[in-house]
Amino acid sequence: MTNIQVIAFDADDTLWVNEPYFQETEQQFCALLEDYLPMHSTSQELFKTEMANLPLYGYGIKAFMLCMIETIIRVTNNTASPELIMKAIETGKEMLNKPVELLDGVEDVLKALKGKYRLVVATKGDLLDQERKLLKSGLAHYFHHIEIMSDKQEKDYRKLIRHLDCKPEEFLMIGNSLKSDIMPVLAIGGHAVHIPYHVTWSHEKVEHNVEHEQFRQMNTISEILPVLLT
Repeated sequence: MTNIQVIAFDADDTLWVNEPYFQETEQQFCALLEDYLPMHSTSQELFKTEMANLPLYGYGIKAFMLCMIETIIRVTNNTASPELIMKAIETGKEMLNKPVELLDGVEDVLKALKGKYRLVVATKGDLLDQERKLLKSGLAHYFHHIEIMSDKQEKDYRKLIRHLDCKPEEFLMIGNSLKSDIMPVLAIGGHAVHIPYHVTWSHEKVEHNVEHEQFRQMNTISEILPVLLT
């Protein structure tokens, strides 16, 4: 990694906690519909709705809220009470108001790397929500650039790299999702470090192993420092 000039960090479940809040809210949502379906069946119906709407809504809490409402209407066969729908909306608002909990070692790593590399946030999701979390995190001042992407495909990373005026081989992406943070970056010639998080959204899971000369897997974000600062 001797040529690295730019280090991009995923945000959700790389810098701060995210997916556990979605899973907690999903459990609450499934409990709301226990009179209609077993919880595991409701979970499957919600995921089906999310996948169908992903091209329309993109990622984020507000998209999740819309999918909860649509799932309620479908599962109850249009008989859901306004109160039931309101409860789903309230659980989504609770998610939007969650505190931002930094993961262990994150700020120490950013302090150590700032000034030695151009640091970037490269995350996907709802613009307003991601901006809110970044503000609450207190981390914004560490970053040269913030990129909130509608998706993380090869074309999205190429666009980001062009904007940053660097070469793919000078770009390092650090994230928890093999599908979104690692594989597209490797495909365009960049470097990538995977730091798994203990919970992962089903849509982001990859079953096969990644083998690439520009890929590394680490257990914690702190493990990147000896590699980048030697």
